[in-house]
Amino acid sequence: MMHRAGFVNIFGKPNAGKSTLLNAILGEKLAIVSPKVQTTRHRITGVLTEPGYQIVFSDTPGIIDPKYKMHEKMMSAVKSALEDADVALLLMDARDNLDECLELFASLKLKGTSILVINKMDNLEASTIEALREKCIAWGKAKSVIFISAIQKKNIDLLKKEIVQLLPESEPFYPEDTLTDRSTRFFVAEMIREQIFHLFEDEIPYHTAVVVTLFQEKQTLTKISADIVVTRETQKGIILGERGRSIREIGSRARQEIEKFLDRKVFLELHVKVRDKWRDNDKYLREYGLL
Repeated sequence: MMHRAGFVNIFGKPNAGKSTLLNAILGEKLAIVSPKVQTTRHRITGVLTEPGYQIVFSDTPGIIDPKYKMHEKMMSAVKSALEDADVALLLMDARDNLDECLELFASLKLKGTSILVINKMDNLEASTIEALREKCIAWGKAKSVIFISAIQKKNIDLLKKEIVQLLPESEPFYPEDTLTDRSTRFFVAEMIREQIFHLFEDEIPYHTAVVVTLFQEKQTLTKISADIVVTRETQKGIILGERGRSIREIGSRARQEIEKFLDRKVFLELHVKVRDKWRDNDKYLREYGLL
């Protein structure tokens, strides 16, 4: 029986639903999500292995104009993903301007096969979906056009079936039980950062990095220490909150998510550090895994 395997990379504007789609396909929460744009900073790999095929997915940061070295690194991850995709999923929010999205996808100059994926179809009337479908097919640069709702998992199986048909014949790239190439420490830091996105408004989440400094598995629990890094003293005060109320809330919410992920009890200790202009500093970006 022929076995298929290949690399499928997800591209789109910030907040198109790339991370939600990756999680829906894998049936596991690998990528953090929030209503805010630019939540994803890293290229995250997720591996789906089923009888007859293996798909190696990459969730890439949203495509933006870089303003900091950190943004440049994020866009470098997008560029590298463009070069190694067997199939590209061009994901857009159904409510976004179609012409702008198609222009953006055309500018990527993809060399391989692509599928145009319209997310959040649950917000559209059937007549609107058909009108959009006709325009997307007329664009002519994608192998197929599929409407989904990543959050409701609508048409996810249809999308997987279409992807598999486009994969090359190949043996698996990863062992059957592999889910990702990222470390547990990486996901713990991301879960803490996710809560900062949920709990704080405006610019605070974008000025923040999280570094796990201790990950120690004991007999009855896992002990974790992490630094929340900000750029200014005023931001440190906001993260801490009055009498430490805010950082306790971050810790409480993050601990619950980490315990689900690790399936064991967790002791989580958080500290806040100020690093001026860390997003433009090679030393700090390297230390925080962003360079």
